[in-house]
Amino acid sequence: MRYLVWVLRLLVFVLVLLFALKNTGPVNVHFYSDHTLADIPLIVVMLVTFVLGALFGLLLAVPGLMRRRREIRKLQRELHRLQDRYKHPVVQTQAVAPETVAPLSPL
Repeated sequence: MRYLVWVLRLLVFVLVLLFALKNTGPVNVHFYSDHTLADIPLIVVMLVTFVLGALFGLLLAVPGLMRRRREIRKLQRELHRLQDRYKHPVVQTQAVAPETVAPLSPL
């Protein structure tokens, strides 16, 4: 499975690289306040856009990851507490014969 993931990553990387190399022509980048960057290679614009998108995606994923880590730590503490409790029981009861609790009825 691990090798399949690496093969897929390599395939995506090669496809993106080939696409980027085919699109190296100069472009004008227009920003909101009539600010323009002229003759920027399209490959640079694509790379910057990809990196910004990846960073934005990671920033969106961080709160969920933090929440899951907190929950895992909480559950691990609870598991250790329960393991310690049953490893060293606080109260030990002795077995009681059923006849002492409820005598047998005559047949």
